[in-house]
Amino acid sequence: MRIAEVIPQEDGSLYVVAEDGRSGNFDVRPYMKSRIFGPLKDWAEFSRIHNGGYFVAWRCGADLSADTVEARWETMK
Repeated sequence: MRIAEVIPQEDGSLYVVAEDGRSGNFDVRPYMKSRIFGPLKDWAEFSRIHNGGYFVAWRCGADLSADTVEARWETMK
């Protein structure tokens, strides 16, 4: 999957649109328990997301592959 658009949500999830038009929500909150994702509990950090197409990343060094997002997202119907 290639990520066309990613929009951070205030509840700690990401709204993701794939290049093929599919879309869904990915919950980042479980990852925020780890050291590398911990800074994302701060909205200012979480909202500064970079879309690399095949990954998303934050300035704190946390990243998620598009494959991880696709495997665990809740798709929109």
